[in-house]
Amino acid sequence: MTVKPGDFLLVNFTLKVKESGQTVDTTYDAVAKDAHLHREDTSYGPRFIILGEGWLPKGLEDSLVGADVGKPTTIELPPEKGYGNRDPGKMRLVPIRRFRDEKIEPVPGAEIELGGRRAVVRSVGAGRVQVDYNHPLAGRTLVYDVSVEKVLEDENEKILNVISIRIPEVDKTKFNLEHSGADLTIDVPEEAFYLSGLQVAKKAVTSDIQKHFPNINTISFQEIFKRATPSDASLETPTAKEGPETTRATATSEQKESSAEPAKLAEQPARKRRTSTTKRQASKSSQKRAMMGSESQR
Repeated sequence: MTVKPGDFLLVNFTLKVKESGQTVDTTYDAVAKDAHLHREDTSYGPRFIILGEGWLPKGLEDSLVGADVGKPTTIELPPEKGYGNRDPGKMRLVPIRRFRDEKIEPVPGAEIELGGRRAVVRSVGAGRVQVDYNHPLAGRTLVYDVSVEKVLEDENEKILNVISIRIPEVDKTKFNLEHSGADLTIDVPEEAFYLSGLQVAKKAVTSDIQKHFPNINTISFQEIFKRATPSDASLETPTAKEGPETTRATATSEQKESSAEPAKLAEQPARKRRTSTTKRQASKSSQKRAMMGSESQR
């Protein structure tokens, strides 16, 4: 199978600058580590492109037309077919206070985004910073070792890869697609709900799908917020209730005991008084009977 314009492709490549031999980009994890380019927040593997959309330099895309799938090749691009020649007019002196306002630390060689445009800091003075709005690879001859790994045919696979380009922070397999005639519903996973720029990304996904899938007329994004599972709720609810209820029960029991104690104390002297009175009465009766006995004897 050969590649043609408009194909949805998975491409592996390593990019080097011819003048220095420096590796500046790659889709291979091991190569990135060897070239000290590896980043933990980057996923390595074949890169998805739609041939002709400009996601790679135009000279490279033109060279891929007619390429055989799975056959590695080396493509050399002069500056005019890569990122263009350097333009001295794109060098600017910017007041350093602007960097402070945008909370950017100007460091020579740093790639930044200033006023919505990518730039490279060339030098930092007392009150001004020299920035270069040329592409970092402008004026360089580029050497690509490239291989087209796959031409995508399945519609859902194509759409999921479009989503991954626009929302790279979330694994594309977590998006669910539902087709109903000419209508497409995209279920957005929960981890994407609060991503910065999500609405802009959804607009870009919509534009890509409308452009490349004429059979799809309506695109809906569905965000579902689910209640906690009953098992979780049953584990949490009793714990929250048991504490206060137990405390109240204990307090009630203590109150009964404490209220009963004064009654016992109040009753105790009364019983003692009745007992002592009875004893005195019994003693008097005994004495009286004794005296009566003595009188009869007399």
